[in-house]
Amino acid sequence: MPNGQGARPIFVLSEGTERQKGKDAQESNIRAGKVIGDSVRSTLGPKGMDKMLVDSLGDVVITNDGATILDEMDVEHPGAEMVIEVAETQEDEVGDGTTTAVVLAADLLDEASDLLDKDIHSSIVASGYSIAAAKAQGFLEEMAEDISIEDEDMLRQVATTAMTGKKVEANVEPLSDLAVEAVKQVAEETRDGYTVDLDDIGVETKEGGSVDDSYMVNGLVLDEEIDHPNMPRKVENARIALLNEAIEVKETEADSEISVSSPEEMQKFMEYEEEELRKMVDKVDEVGANVVISGEDIDDMAQHFLAQRGMLAVSNLGSSDMEKLANASRGNLTNSIDDLASEDLGKAGLVEERKIAGDEMTFVEECENPKAVSVLVRGGTEHIVDEAERSLEDAINVIVASVESGKVVPGGGASEIELSMKIADYADSVRGKEALAVQAFADAVESIARSLAENAGLDPIDTIVDLRSKHEENGVEQGLDVYDGNVKDMIGEGVIEPLPIKTQAVASGAEAATMILRVDDVISAEEGEAPAGGEGAPGGAPGGAPGGAPGGMPGGM
Repeated sequence: MPNGQGARPIFVLSEGTERQKGKDAQESNIRAGKVIGDSVRSTLGPKGMDKMLVDSLGDVVITNDGATILDEMDVEHPGAEMVIEVAETQEDEVGDGTTTAVVLAADLLDEASDLLDKDIHSSIVASGYSIAAAKAQGFLEEMAEDISIEDEDMLRQVATTAMTGKKVEANVEPLSDLAVEAVKQVAEETRDGYTVDLDDIGVETKEGGSVDDSYMVNGLVLDEEIDHPNMPRKVENARIALLNEAIEVKETEADSEISVSSPEEMQKFMEYEEEELRKMVDKVDEVGANVVISGEDIDDMAQHFLAQRGMLAVSNLGSSDMEKLANASRGNLTNSIDDLASEDLGKAGLVEERKIAGDEMTFVEECENPKAVSVLVRGGTEHIVDEAERSLEDAINVIVASVESGKVVPGGGASEIELSMKIADYADSVRGKEALAVQAFADAVESIARSLAENAGLDPIDTIVDLRSKHEENGVEQGLDVYDGNVKDMIGEGVIEPLPIKTQAVASGAEAATMILRVDDVISAEEGEAPAGGEGAPGGAPGGAPGGAPGGMPGGM
């Protein structure tokens, strides 16, 4: 960099480093964010299209689930990555609404581009967006309606709304029933309402049958077989020892070497190990257990002794499964067999090994008031099973969000149109150039409803005009029925979404757009320091650097 008045230039950045400043950097980031939004926009709503994702190994995933699509996308452009982070935040916080959040972020960037072209400074745009986002939270709270965990019909409608438009749309009724049943079973009542730990709802998948054959187990489904062939395959009225300790002869703490000089000494050593294992099995037997489930290994000889006593055993489970088993059977995890007591035992009406789709699985079921459950998802093909699993998880997430918040809002674009109208009215009271950014925020929110209409093959302008008119006449619940193109009462039609999905989408989308707008300088390392597979420098080709489009989908999408 020159230091002025003809002096020799001073180079601060290493050779090969490229830099993009000012409006060029902002435009590059905005273009990248818009590309990400456009990549999932067509999947929005019940009439949204699917994407075929092909990874580097040729594996194919067909879905319109925004979180899955964005997770599979291979991008290197920093602006694109920031928009994808919106989806990750949305998924982590509320488990659904990722497409809405990303499309909103992209449209906010699009609106900001027009304001920047009018020489409105990016910091003013960012300030206006922040003002509008904060106000939007309050408007959404005002239009929300109450929901109770006892209102199963409305909870099913919430689940159905989340799954409508997926490939398993024909099976939404049984899946929504399963989602409601599972959430109600594990929900814990607190002073402030209900809370649900999603880890307490396990989802297992097996090909075969149809999605309608999926069912919930009041207990746990383990994708494991019973340890020993001589053990029983079925135990009723199970009393389960839940061990976090291996049933094997423990190694000494210090390294040691045993010298055996005769067959007799070897025999004595083997008898000693056998006796130690027998004592451990005796201890389990004494406390009244007839099933042993361990997160660690069970020695082959110990398995033999357990089988002799008619006990069933499953070993080497993960810590997550062990915790779920404890919650389901109401037993206590035990770190030492010596400390095992009868009151630590979990209880289940039935523990049984069954062959499902050619694989042995162990079912721990008929638990009394379990606080962990499993849902076994079936389907005719691998793609159907995977999509059913994603749909069920979305349904569970939205039910949990509804139950924990106790609030829902109408879907079908009704919330977005009402929110857009309220923010536009609020913009009239904002002074200065921030008012233009607040109005741009309102236009971006409205674009969600416009995208719903476009994906349904409807005229977006006529649809928006109709929606606005019906809102002014009949209120917040008027939304778009994408199947017949009419504007209807969404609450009455059962098109309902949890409030947290909307508030989080607005918050995370606005934060991402604001963060990108505040960037006016992109410094890219020389190519040799760039991540493998990327071009690395601003202004490069679509390898991911600023100035190019995001890297795109695996397999060339």
